[in-house]
Amino acid sequence: MTYTITGLGAEQFAPLFAMDDAALATRGARRVTASADRGFPCRISLEDARAGEQLILLHHVSHDVETPYRSAYAIYVRPDVRAATYCDEVPPVFEGRPLALRAFDSAGMLQTAALAAPGDADKAIRDLFDDEGIAYIDAHNAAHGCFAARIERN
Repeated sequence: MTYTITGLGAEQFAPLFAMDDAALATRGARRVTASADRGFPCRISLEDARAGEQLILLHHVSHDVETPYRSAYAIYVRPDVRAATYCDEVPPVFEGRPLALRAFDSAGMLQTAALAAPGDADKAIRDLFDDEGIAYIDAHNAAHGCFAARIERN
C-alpha cells in the first residue's frame, strides 16, 4: 500500500500576500509573524515556519464536499513556497504532533477515524488504507483541530 501527502497549492493563496491588513481582515484573515520555530505549520510546504517568518492565518475549507462532513478551520500559509509532496513518508509538520486521521470513501462520507500519537502516523495511515473502501484521509492536529494535510491512496 502506498500513499501520497501533498501540500495545498500555493497559487490559491498568492493573492493574499499582496493584500494589506485591512483587505485581509475583510476576508477574516490576518498576517502573522512566527514567534518560534515550531507552532506555525505551513499547509503548503508542510513544514513549520521559522521564527520571524511571515504567514497568513486564514479560514480554509479543507473538505469541500456536499455531505455532512464538509469541514473548515484556520490554517497558516507562507509566501514563496511550493506545495510539498511526500510518498510513503510523513512530512516534517506531522513530527511530534498527535494527529486525528479521518478516513473517507470516494463520496466524501466518513468511514472511520484514528488517533496517531507522535511517531505513529505512518502506521496509522497504512492501517486505515487496509480498508479498500477508504479513498483518502484528512489529517488534523488532534489538539487544535486544524487541517494538516490530505493523504491519498496511490
